[in-house]
Amino acid sequence: VQLVESGGGLVQPGGSLRLSCAASGFTFSSYAMSWYRQAPGKERELVAGITSAGGSTNYAGSVKGRFTISRDNAKNTVYLRMNSLKPEDTAVYYCRAGRAGQSYWGQGTQVTVSS
Repeated sequence: VQLVESGGGLVQPGGSLRLSCAASGFTFSSYAMSWYRQAPGKERELVAGITSAGGSTNYAGSVKGRFTISRDNAKNTVYLRMNSLKPEDTAVYYCRAGRAGQSYWGQGTQVTVSS
């Protein structure tokens, strides 16, 4: 099982990034997917989630209206589009696959929002 995040980097406040998480080694379309983040000195928190077929999404209040989670089950990939980025969005972003007690995590990608 592998989850490989990409697309992180340094961006100015107000800018945008799109994170990708490529999955392999399991039946991607059967798993709900989510993005978490962890800032230095803080606990890991849920940012956004999407159901296995992509019909339903949920977001943390701090990112609602700015971030969009989506998935392409044909490409075994989940995305996180991040707009209007703020310095407080700086964190390591992780993707997670979850289903019925099973959970897989990626290694994370750093997002830094700074001028």
